[in-house]
Amino acid sequence: MRGSLLKSAAICGGLTAFLALAACRDEMAEAPAGVEPAQMCPAAAQAGLIGQPASVLETMRFADPVRILRPGTAMTMDYRAERMNIYIDADEKIEKLTCG
Repeated sequence: MRGSLLKSAAICGGLTAFLALAACRDEMAEAPAGVEPAQMCPAAAQAGLIGQPASVLETMRFADPVRILRPGTAMTMDYRAERMNIYIDADEKIEKLTCG
């Protein structure tokens, strides 16, 4: 009987943690009220960088946070509407720009 109670408690605890994390993920994914993500992140304005060599980034300055991601780079899954993500492909070319 005790083993059954422990197993039930572990399942409930795991389910509670999962639901709490899911709730946090949904909350983080929303932009602040009245602010469009495009207004907060310069990715759309910098679309001309796509296809350029990654070396062009060395001479650029960005006011907002920027995250440069190459193949195999570890990254956090937190959503920050003002952050621009710059994806570099294996050939060291800028592949895409996203917000978050």
